[in-house]
Amino acid sequence: MRTLLLAAAWALPLAAAAQDFRPPAVPLVACDPYFSVWSAADRLTDDVTRHWTGTEQPLTSLVRIDGRAYRIMGNSPRELAAMGQQQVEVLPTRTIYTFEWEGVRVTLTFLTPTLPAKLDALARPVTYLTWEAHSIDGRSHAVSIYFDATAPLVVNTTDQDVVWSRYRLPGLHVLKMGSREQPVLQKFGDNLRIDWGYLYLAAPEGPMALAPHADAVAAFAGQGTLPDADDLEMPRPARRAMPALTLAMDLGQVGSAPVSRHAILAYDDQFSIEYLERRLRPYWRRTGAGAEDLLRDAERDYAALSGESQALDRDLMADLARVGGEKYARLAALAYRQSFAAHKLAADADGTPFFFPKENFSNGCIGTVDVIYPSSPLFLLLNPELLKASLTPLLEYAGLPRWRFPFAPHDLGTYPLANGQVYGGGEKSERNQMPVEESGNMLLMVAGIAQAEGNARYAERYWPVLTRWAEYLKDKGLDPENQLCTDDFAGHLAHNANLSLKAILALGAYGKLCRMNGKAAEAASYESTAREFARRWVEMAADGDHYRLAFDKPGTWSQKYNLVWDRLLSLNLFPPEVARREIAFYKTKLNAYGLPLDNRAEYTKLDWVLWTATLAGSRADFEALVDPSYRFANESPSRVPLSDWYWTQNAKQRGFQARSVVGGLWIKLLADPPSWKKWVARSQAR
Repeated sequence: MRTLLLAAAWALPLAAAAQDFRPPAVPLVACDPYFSVWSAADRLTDDVTRHWTGTEQPLTSLVRIDGRAYRIMGNSPRELAAMGQQQVEVLPTRTIYTFEWEGVRVTLTFLTPTLPAKLDALARPVTYLTWEAHSIDGRSHAVSIYFDATAPLVVNTTDQDVVWSRYRLPGLHVLKMGSREQPVLQKFGDNLRIDWGYLYLAAPEGPMALAPHADAVAAFAGQGTLPDADDLEMPRPARRAMPALTLAMDLGQVGSAPVSRHAILAYDDQFSIEYLERRLRPYWRRTGAGAEDLLRDAERDYAALSGESQALDRDLMADLARVGGEKYARLAALAYRQSFAAHKLAADADGTPFFFPKENFSNGCIGTVDVIYPSSPLFLLLNPELLKASLTPLLEYAGLPRWRFPFAPHDLGTYPLANGQVYGGGEKSERNQMPVEESGNMLLMVAGIAQAEGNARYAERYWPVLTRWAEYLKDKGLDPENQLCTDDFAGHLAHNANLSLKAILALGAYGKLCRMNGKAAEAASYESTAREFARRWVEMAADGDHYRLAFDKPGTWSQKYNLVWDRLLSLNLFPPEVARREIAFYKTKLNAYGLPLDNRAEYTKLDWVLWTATLAGSRADFEALVDPSYRFANESPSRVPLSDWYWTQNAKQRGFQARSVVGGLWIKLLADPPSWKKWVARSQAR
């Protein structure tokens, strides 16, 4: 009851905030790095829908009211008027558009049931579209709906040939489309779309047609029907007379009582990832399920998943607003599906879940440690099993003889091929590696799992590897050599104070793991080392009213975002004055759209700003640092899925987009112990 009251208390201000919030891009279909479609416009009718890379992947919807058709999704055909969009609201699992025209209100909801405690639902590559209409002028109106999904969703480039078909399942009409060649897992890299597997459009009622997009739109707009016969001219290039899976639904005479219909958009890639030379099935296929099972299960569970998603959205938004305010809640909600959709949940041969992130628009790597690290708060909070599923493939790889270094790897390959590190010197050289960065990241995240679960059993499975990394940090971590850190775009830096913070806290985290595993002597030794290193750090980094970027560079400064782990893991290695002094200094360095990363440039990293803000001792200081980042998301001229690297003076994207690292925005909720305990308990209750 208390949760419901809290949710209700925040509902009105959050609804008001939604009216004012204009995301740079809006998630529509948000399932995985390949099945990810967005609207990059203020109104859903202002632009074609796009893959996160910016490539056009048109989805179209029309509404016919009393014999006249209007657009509600897509910018064509131009001759059709756009129904007036009243609002768009982005919640963790849902995007809700509201339109009004001719006495009718239409709501279009995109639901990707990203339920972190239910891996079976989370793993399904399914987004539901629900249209709801009702009269707002006291009269009844004849209403029907049109929707289509086009061939560019199944190819990398539109010169590739596509094929299509239809069939029936009990209670479902089904249309299917895919590339002719089906080059499964043959392409790897960054700016790519999937060109294997099959796209499905399914609905409990029709009619449906396989037709050129333009012909189907014209038929519905003109007569309220679809083409009489399926287009049989195949295979053909996706761009020629663009083939589409089309659906029409008659809502009949609509009065004041809402009438709704739904459809299922799904993508079966059949094989998702190649890990150490073996092909992995998507997690939902691990017990032998196929596309027909996927669609049947999705339809069977529609009502239940819709209800659970609404409840999750309500509870999460209430907690986010409570700990960080309305603007923070909106920003975190926008980050939620983006972070999940930059991952693929696959199954190892024995069914073990592996959760692979793609390093979107930075270098296309898979399983990158310093991408998992900033996103980890979202998964540590809502289901630590998901963080385990990201770390296990790396820990297994690092334990093999082929990984011969005393520090942690950077990555597992280039998405979707996780066959071994490709960054820097790869497996052959230490050149351009991130030894302190990745070793510290791994130890901190494993300790985070232990903190969430109240035991260190997961760490015990990989104890020799973790110990090797702890020993490396004890030797190299206090005053790092000239090397890269996760902010590698800034180049190499020696004596990096923030990197040193990470190493010191990782040593303290390893000491905590030792203590949880009953290794008292080892715990005392590592904890003593960490405390001594922390004392020395304060002396080495001090620079008057703040702490330096690098120990040997007076007059410099940087965000000390790694310090947040001292609080999250209750290590208490650093005096509280360190965080207080830094926050006071940061407030003097704020630009219009955020706090610069350090003194070297005016760009920042969105994830690190939120980590840094979480160091604040007051709500006012937290909001002072976060509000400019909210303004960035709301005003950025770069219309792409939330960028985490941008200029703080003009809000333009500096680089990166659609990356999983924005899961780090959830760290404020993770830093609230009652919230962390509550959400972990929910995930364990499943």
